[in-house]
Amino acid sequence: MRANTLRRLAGKIAAIVAEMNYAQRRMLELRTTQDRYLLQPDEPPASYAEFLARTAGPLLHEPSARRRARDAAQRASR
Repeated sequence: MRANTLRRLAGKIAAIVAEMNYAQRRMLELRTTQDRYLLQPDEPPASYAEFLARTAGPLLHEPSARRRARDAAQRASR
């Protein structure tokens, strides 16, 4: 019984660390994006070169709603 409890606790801690790691990477991406430093970031790019400059970095995509629901269900079942 004790080993099972420790295993669940370790899994929850690992999930928390993974979530914090993801949040940290996502915040770094959002803070370093070029759109953040534009005077009017909601405006579309004026040229193709500006478009390419805005999307030059690697983009992290939010997981789909299906994946978020699946992950939430897995966390709830632990």
